[in-house]
Amino acid sequence: RGTSIVRRRPDRPAEAPSEAPWLSSAAAKASPSRREEGVGLCSYLLIGFWFTEEANAKAGRKAFIVNRIGDFGFLLGMFLIYWAVGTLDFGILEGELLGEGKFIASGVAAAATLLLFIGATGKSAQIPLYVWLPDAMAGPTPVSALIHAATMVTAGIYMICRLNYLFVLAPSTMALIAGVGAATALVAATIAVVQTDIKKVLAYSTVSQLGFMFMGVGVGSFFAGMFHLLTHAFFKALLFLGSGSVIHGMEHAHAADDPQDIRTMGGLAKYMPITAWTFVIGTAAITGVPLLSGFFSKDEILWRTLATDFRNPTVWLVGTIAAAFTAFYMTRVTILTFFGTYRGRPDAALKIHDPGWRMSLPLIVLAGLSAGAGYLGLPHINPFHWPNLLGDFLEPVFRGARVASVDYVPFMGIRLGEAGAMGLSTLVAFGGIGLAFYMYLVRDDLPGKLARGLRPFHGLVANKYFVDEIYDLFIVRPLNGISRLVMFELADRRIIDLAVEGSARFVRGVGSIARLSQTGNLGTYIVYLVAGSIAVLIMLGGQG
Repeated sequence: RGTSIVRRRPDRPAEAPSEAPWLSSAAAKASPSRREEGVGLCSYLLIGFWFTEEANAKAGRKAFIVNRIGDFGFLLGMFLIYWAVGTLDFGILEGELLGEGKFIASGVAAAATLLLFIGATGKSAQIPLYVWLPDAMAGPTPVSALIHAATMVTAGIYMICRLNYLFVLAPSTMALIAGVGAATALVAATIAVVQTDIKKVLAYSTVSQLGFMFMGVGVGSFFAGMFHLLTHAFFKALLFLGSGSVIHGMEHAHAADDPQDIRTMGGLAKYMPITAWTFVIGTAAITGVPLLSGFFSKDEILWRTLATDFRNPTVWLVGTIAAAFTAFYMTRVTILTFFGTYRGRPDAALKIHDPGWRMSLPLIVLAGLSAGAGYLGLPHINPFHWPNLLGDFLEPVFRGARVASVDYVPFMGIRLGEAGAMGLSTLVAFGGIGLAFYMYLVRDDLPGKLARGLRPFHGLVANKYFVDEIYDLFIVRPLNGISRLVMFELADRRIIDLAVEGSARFVRGVGSIARLSQTGNLGTYIVYLVAGSIAVLIMLGGQG
């Protein structure tokens, strides 16, 4: 179908790979839309959990509406795949595309994957459909931990990884995915730098880390994207639950009017040691401190942006800058919350304490997982030659992609290998950490001076680049105006109301005329009876 035909690559097996033994037939055959809508429904209900508060209800509606935009593209992509291949079954689709089955035109593959990616930008909060996720923290903090770590935000990454054999047939879409991921990672990271709500910082951190995952899958390293998704789930759940512990302590001690404002915290490690040090572990993991989980998964992504068939040095550069911002803003929120001088109400300080074991135990467990999960996906250059357990586990799913990689790349006149790339990104991470320590512990007056000196840019970033306002001005308001004019004034009032009310007026008019004959006066009824009888007799006489 079409003049440009794409078959399996020469280095692909002639027969479709069999399903991994651990993947059940039910999982293989489940409709992708059914899967996404299942987690979508859970997410919408969880976001709007406190439905009595208008802001939370709006956040739930916002998540629903934004994802409907993405789902429209996703459904079109599904229709196109069904038209081209004749199935939406994961197992059959993989067999058809990798074996000697259906052909698919390169243009069709590009269009289908692009439409599917639109759906992924909604579910996994990428530019331009990321605006729902920062507001999703309106729900209870354990819900935030669940949403930002494990529910709807993972669906887009999962879908692309599961359809890896289709996406590699569309290099243009792959380049777009990597570019959008890099842009999202950087934009969200810059916004997180100036946020003062502890949960807002973590929310924009999630958007940024999802961008890293898209960078990985966009350069063909589907394993790297899934690996970072796994490690991110642990340290992001830890960080959100840690923030919930802080908010719980601040609220119960009445330490500030806004218990989520990091400007009213400080020095809480003295009163909440379990929360503080588990939070520090989560921060170290997300910033890429060596030997913790984020170090292995994030560095795997950055290295693959330089070393695969779909490599893109620009994506690597943007990702590296975003990684530096990540180290900075996460260290910033940790210092302002747990170290330095306590800035809340003085009489409330001694009332702040760690929560009970029911809240502390999950923090300890997640801290252990945040530290150790990276060892499931060790790079092949590890000196002990330990196996990549997660990579071996997922190999049956990703072997259809067959994206080649190299061991060394030219970089500023030298041959850079994976170990060198790890060292470089580690220096970047420690640079961001060191700068945050200097600005918020050594020279704590410096952030205020910079904010005043860079007031226009600071205001732009603090207001999240006015993206919501732009959407409201150019999309929401025009749609509201069109809906009011066309749907309400014309369709509803002029057509529907006229039809409904017109029929009612007609029936009422007929009834008004008919009821004139029902006066309740016996004499009137006798007159009607006599007049009617005479009329009948006259008619009968005329016929005779």
